[in-house]
Amino acid sequence: MNGSLAHFESEEYNAAVKVVEVLVENGHLAYLAGGCVRDLLLGEVPTDFDVATDARPEQIKGYFRRTTSVGAAFGVMLVRDFRQTIEVATFRSDGVYSDARRPDSIEYSSPEKDARRRDFTINALFVDPLADDEAHQIIDFVDGVVDVHARVLRAVGNPEDRLREDHLRALRAVRFAARYGLEIEKHTKDAIRRHARELVGVSIERIGDEVRKMLVHPSRIRACVLIDELRLDDAIFGDVRPFDQSVMNALPESVSYPSALVALAIGRGHALEDTPDAICVRYRKALDLSNTDRDGMRAILDCLGSFVARWDGLSESGRKRLASRSWAMESLSILEAMNPGRARNIRAQIEALKIRFGGLNPKPLLTGADLIELGIPSGPAYKEILDAVYDEQLEGRVETQPQAIRFVEEMAKQSENENNMNK
Repeated sequence: MNGSLAHFESEEYNAAVKVVEVLVENGHLAYLAGGCVRDLLLGEVPTDFDVATDARPEQIKGYFRRTTSVGAAFGVMLVRDFRQTIEVATFRSDGVYSDARRPDSIEYSSPEKDARRRDFTINALFVDPLADDEAHQIIDFVDGVVDVHARVLRAVGNPEDRLREDHLRALRAVRFAARYGLEIEKHTKDAIRRHARELVGVSIERIGDEVRKMLVHPSRIRACVLIDELRLDDAIFGDVRPFDQSVMNALPESVSYPSALVALAIGRGHALEDTPDAICVRYRKALDLSNTDRDGMRAILDCLGSFVARWDGLSESGRKRLASRSWAMESLSILEAMNPGRARNIRAQIEALKIRFGGLNPKPLLTGADLIELGIPSGPAYKEILDAVYDEQLEGRVETQPQAIRFVEEMAKQSENENNMNK
């Protein structure tokens, strides 16, 4: 066992153990279950501590003061008595999954039946935190400990059945295998390939959530490679094409979701064929992107295009404006993966711009309130005026507010003369 509960401490772990103690004191079986056991055995730091028990929801409610039912139909309660929120689920076995997502019915059962209805052996383990010695802490009905030591991801029981129950398990397999460095067992892998197209029936919200978890993790490249190898790309993205990992491989370990999406779009060839708008529409439709993620992806693609095609022809103010955009540095990281020499050159120029005329993004010398005081009628012209005077400031031709005011007065005078000439 790579990890041990003997010396493990966290507020959530302590709260979960107290929940177990209360249930055991009332004559029930109660264990820590699922992801925390998996993480412990794989040498990871557990974060979520769930409890599984033979106590029924109505009994759980009677043992604790602060409870909430979040899945009464599935025997799931939240307990908040010990400053942390602990999910407590009654051991169960599942009926038929007619919607390929949730069982139509459940039956309260034993720890063994509960383990055998789970997706993968590494997720079907229990820990008894009250056991006298470490050797008796792990409760394993599915040879999950053997698979952990072998670094193997294996479906519990028949993989065909597990995938028919919930098609999203194909993507969960990819995420777990990538994140924990596991090899997907042959029969499980073959079943995923056979059921790959059935992922189309899964909601894009659930697919998007899994893909997000994959792409923001440092193991994102392996996840993308597995998606291709297991033929899941068509069901997710609507086409089949090889994944070029070179751009994604050059990204730092920690990146935003929009940056990882852009690297994915480039690696799959979409960024070379479509406009930024078309790319964002495609990925929003496939992955249910939020407005924030879509806008971030769009901004990175826009900045990237400007760095590639427009930078050399921009004025100093134009370069400063581009370099000051909120996603500009992330787009430069993408460019660095595509064209390191050009990216280094642009970064050097940006560093030089940072010390010229107040820097990249100095506070504007004039605002809309100042234009009102100058007696300029409000309207669409305000933006044009403020942009023009700010460009002068970025270029160093206007350095003080009085100079900025004179510039605006000259603009207004010139505009008035032009209007008189056109009458």
